[in-house]
Amino acid sequence: MSDGFDIRAWMFKNRSYTPLPFLLVMILFADPTVISLVTGFAIVLLGESIRFWGVSIAGAETRTTGSVGGTYLITTGPFAHVRNPLYVGNMLMYAGVGVMSMALFPWLLIIACIWFFVQYSLIISREEEYLRGHFGAPYEEYTKNVPRLMPRPTPYKSAAPPPKHLNLAEGFASERRTLQAMSLVTLIIVARFVYNILVR
Repeated sequence: MSDGFDIRAWMFKNRSYTPLPFLLVMILFADPTVISLVTGFAIVLLGESIRFWGVSIAGAETRTTGSVGGTYLITTGPFAHVRNPLYVGNMLMYAGVGVMSMALFPWLLIIACIWFFVQYSLIISREEEYLRGHFGAPYEEYTKNVPRLMPRPTPYKSAAPPPKHLNLAEGFASERRTLQAMSLVTLIIVARFVYNILVR
């Protein structure tokens, strides 16, 4: 690849910030209902559960904002069902916030889902270049058996022993900022719901 600008690398580096405009609009134009809050929160919980499971195995490397990389080829836990569980979890969480808030529904949610699908597809293509070059045949075998974004129902079993195991303490340490941010967003939307009841 050339040394010129690579939008995929830019997307990877700034992936923690690109959701902020969508979340801000979802908060500003929130018009939640009881059903939207319960349904959306359930979707958020599902997404966060997938993320937490993944980071509890992969560890703090998932937080890197520098160049694309990875020390280990993780094929256990959620990675045995889908190659990019953290991105699947992210998309579910953002969709859940959209459903909770009902902001400009359904158009804002549709636009956000399209944006994150495109963004993560670009990031994944860059990550896969690295993984193929770094891990070679084991990664190729993994890609033949585990889908990129649509989970398979049964777990893939690698012949190699897992390089890392589930570590809940590491998962909580890595996921603390995400848990705090999603809790704050949820509280704001719930507060907006209560406010709407009081003023209507």
